[in-house]
Amino acid sequence: MSPSEGSPEINRVATLGGGLIGRSWAALFLAGGKSVCVHDPDPAAEARVRDAVDAAWPVLTSLGLTSGEVPAEALTFSSDARAAVAGAQFVQESIPERVDLKHALYAEIEPALGEDVVVASSASGLTLSELQGGWARPGRFVLGHPFNPPHLIPLVEVMGNDRTDDGVVDTARRFYESVGKVTIEVRREVPGHVANRLQAALWREAIHLVEEGVASVHDVDVAVSSGPGVRWAVMGPTTLFHLGGDDGGIAAFCERYADSFHRWWGDLGDPRLDQQTVQDLIDGMADSVGGATVDDLATQRDATLMRVIAATHPR
Repeated sequence: MSPSEGSPEINRVATLGGGLIGRSWAALFLAGGKSVCVHDPDPAAEARVRDAVDAAWPVLTSLGLTSGEVPAEALTFSSDARAAVAGAQFVQESIPERVDLKHALYAEIEPALGEDVVVASSASGLTLSELQGGWARPGRFVLGHPFNPPHLIPLVEVMGNDRTDDGVVDTARRFYESVGKVTIEVRREVPGHVANRLQAALWREAIHLVEEGVASVHDVDVAVSSGPGVRWAVMGPTTLFHLGGDDGGIAAFCERYADSFHRWWGDLGDPRLDQQTVQDLIDGMADSVGGATVDDLATQRDATLMRVIAATHPR
């Protein structure tokens, strides 16, 4: 979706934080034709970000999000957060998830921001109201939570509240959609937002099945990736169950399967990530991946994701 008529096009972006999420955002924004200034106090951050952009570029090109060479002149760096946001039209904050660090950064940059600039936080574990405490005027601040890696996974969860200025959530959504993202609006504050809670619910039961000896870590993962996970790449669970009701749709599905779901829900587990459970997961993962490294698995993930996204979210 392109910016609506009357809304200025956003061309200059600042990304605060050059870690895993921040450098992925930087690659996506560059692919979207934006100039990007990255702020990170670590002197090694620039090399990591440039390497990440170079690695992401062929994938972004294959997805139709960009063409040509990496626009190296459009990517700049600053160890001064205020200088990084000066002149920016949109700011994406992706520093570590500590309230004190984020509040300190917000206090530092707020005087340097243009009055129409939207600042979005990538925070997944912190709430909007917690983060707003770092702002004297939080009206232009929203949550803009991506999924890792942001340059590949389309989803961004956007949230404002009664302290957010009118139109700011819509502006953020239009911007993200202009660089190829798919957005949803989180309408009420809950820990973990929407998609992380869905992930947490599934992983809780995956761990429970392993603890109960029902299946191995490997086989539980395969059950998801080769079963419902394939369908979930195409449609969400309620829409899929709507199709499962045949001509009667979701009403028929619920009538047909209500007793079964009630039985399953009543038998779901409630594990905790205690020392023994974590060790079981570590051992199970070692058996599952064999000698594959994290980098090996990430490369495999990204190559497959590229094909899935190209098929399910054509640009």
